[in-house]
Amino acid sequence: MRFLVVDDSTTMRRIIINTLHKIGYAECTEASNGREGVEQLAAKGADMVITDWNMPEMSGIDFIRAIRANPATKDLPVLMVTTNAAKDDIVEALRAGINSYVVKPFTPDVIKQKIEAMLPQ
Repeated sequence: MRFLVVDDSTTMRRIIINTLHKIGYAECTEASNGREGVEQLAAKGADMVITDWNMPEMSGIDFIRAIRANPATKDLPVLMVTTNAAKDDIVEALRAGINSYVVKPFTPDVIKQKIEAMLPQ
């Protein structure tokens, strides 16, 4: 399974990628904002996206909207990992088309559970 990790923080991308490796997922590409994420998806594709919300150039919400607007990526599973914990933010993210939501900080077990819940049964 190939993951695209999108976060403006290099440290957070490393944490997420190390977490994915720890739970058994080795194939990861990364991008530092939504615009780069769209480019990465077009160039390399992915089986699942993990994205932050607050990023320069293109936010996570706008990135998700771009994913959902593209016929090639409209069904791609998307996990949002963010510090935004307000109910209104979660509702907005769900309306934009995320599949699941994790509030930072997180544990590897939480990430694993969210990923497994998004996989086809």
